[in-house]
Order: sequence, then C-alpha cells, then structure tokens
Amino acid sequence: MQKTSARLLSLLSLLQARRDWPGALLAERLEVSPRTVRRDVDRLRELGYPVVAAKGPDGGYRLDAGTELPPLLFDDEQAVALAVALQIATTTGAGIEEAAARALATVRQVMPARLRRRIDTVQVTAVERPAARPAPQVDSGVLMALGAAVHAREVLRFDYTVASPPAAGEGPAVAPPRRVEPHHLVTWGGRWYLVAWDLDREDWRTFRADRIEPRIPTGPRFTPRELPGGDVAAFVAGRFQGAGGSGGWPCRGEVILDLPGDAVSRYVRDGVVEELGAERCRLVLGSWSWVGLAATIGRFDAEIEVVGPPELKEAFGCLARRYADVVARAVSPPARPGAG
Repeated sequence: MQKTSARLLSLLSLLQARRDWPGALLAERLEVSPRTVRRDVDRLRELGYPVVAAKGPDGGYRLDAGTELPPLLFDDEQAVALAVALQIATTTGAGIEEAAARALATVRQVMPARLRRRIDTVQVTAVERPAARPAPQVDSGVLMALGAAVHAREVLRFDYTVASPPAAGEGPAVAPPRRVEPHHLVTWGGRWYLVAWDLDREDWRTFRADRIEPRIPTGPRFTPRELPGGDVAAFVAGRFQGAGGSGGWPCRGEVILDLPGDAVSRYVRDGVVEELGAERCRLVLGSWSWVGLAATIGRFDAEIEVVGPPELKEAFGCLARRYADVVARAVSPPARPGAG
C-alpha cells in the first residue's frame, strides 16, 4: 500500500483526470478500502481542494471549483506543455505577457529537477510575423467578457470603435451600440476577433476585439445558429480572403514554374503545389486581385508558364508594361525644368 502522502497525490491526479469518480472505482484504483478513500478526501479538503461528494448507493467524488486556486498536480508532459505555452504567450496580443512570465517562474520553481532541465533546454523565443503595423493589444478583461458571453450563449451589447476617417484631424468614430449573438472568439494574424450574428443587420460579422467595449448586463440567452460551412476556421479565413465565407480568393490562377515543388511549397501558405518533375511544378494560388496574384507568383526566380485563366495572363502583361516603364524612366530620366 502506498504511503499516505503518495496516495493523496495519486488520488488528486485521478480526480483531475475526469469529472466524476465513483467511490468504489477510486478505492479499486488506489487499492484501498472505501473508508480510506473517504479519509483521504477529507485530507484533501483540509489542504484546500474542493472535493464534492455525491450521496447515494452509486455516490462518488468530484473535484469542484473553489474560492481559491489550490496547488495543482501535473504529469511530466502536461508540465512541459504548460511551460512552452507560457513562453509563447507574448504573441497572443492578449496583454498577458507579464502574468505569463510570472506564471512560468512559479511553475518552474515547483518542478522537480528533471523537468526543470527539460524546460531549460527548450527555450522558445516568440517572434511575431513582421507586419506593416504592430498588432493592437487587447485588454484581458475584454477577452474574458467576450469569452463568457460566448460560453453562456447570451446576447452581447457593446460599443464598437470603427476605423478613423481619412480626413486630417478627425479621431476614431464610434458607431451606435451593437447587439449580437456571440459564437466564437478567435485569433488571426496576431489580432483577436469576435465572430457573431449581428441582430440588427441580420448577418454574420467579425469584430476586432481591441475595438469592443462591452456593455453590462448581457442580454437574454439564445439558441446558437449554424455557422456557414460549419467550421469557424474556414469561415474566418474566407472572410479575410474577401469571399464572404465561401473559403476562396476572388482571383485564383494556375501556373507552371521551372522549380522543384519543395522549393515552392515552403513559401506558399494556402496554395496547392504539384510536383511535375525534378525541376518543374504546378502552382495553384489565390489573391485579392489578378495583378497582385501575378506579382506574388513573380517573386519566384524561375520561368513561368501561365495555364489560366486569361485574366492572369493579362495581369502579367500589365506588370511587364509597368516594369518596362520603370526601367525606361531610370535609364532616361525626364529633364528637369530650366535644365540646359
């Protein structure tokens, strides 16, 4: 039989692994009597763990939520996963960088030496993808409020700050309060978004979380609608591709490049690359515009054969004329007024 301290840790680990445990099954797993399980449960309660007992012939135990956070027990893989996740928390844009650093220090301090060595060998430097503008930070309280409304399926009211108008000297404009049925809280490209059904516009919308100021109290509960396509990741990707949730780019073309497929695929995020030989591949790619698509394909230093559609060929011709004009102006710059 295990010593009391070791048995308590085993009991705590079991209670954290699933929601409800029949008392007889706990006794069987720990190889003790049901009476010993009851005593060990009382000891955990004295240590601050809120263990709830269910009465009846099939009664059991559940580790419930308490008023304070008691010490937690992680297995080795959970501890390593938690430490790595805390190291990359700086890229979430959720404004939790300092809290994540303190949490990592706390977790590391109580780890056994063997786990500390594993963590110290996995030092992760979180580097965000370069962007024209830094991603805005979102108040963690706002994220909590949005997440709570999504979880509770309650109508959410909030003020939404729209983009600043182009006129000089004007600040950001505040739109009338919005009423939505919140469905998902997602992160995309370093920003947080709320996916919701807009009750006033009767359509699906995505809202930037850093522009949301929730109002309280929340509204009545609602029955969730089915998201177009049924998959939130595909829906959000489609919205940002300008396809209205259909999951495709407005312009999509096909070319053959004189490059190996593996040399192209590493730089293509959402395209399709097909190997045609040792030094040739087929590339199917999308973009906002035909000229933009042609420019993206042109970054590959290789001969290009356009398979289609005709709009893509025309876009390459447009770029060729523009580039030729640039070269002509560089070779023969226009005469300055008054020169000669």
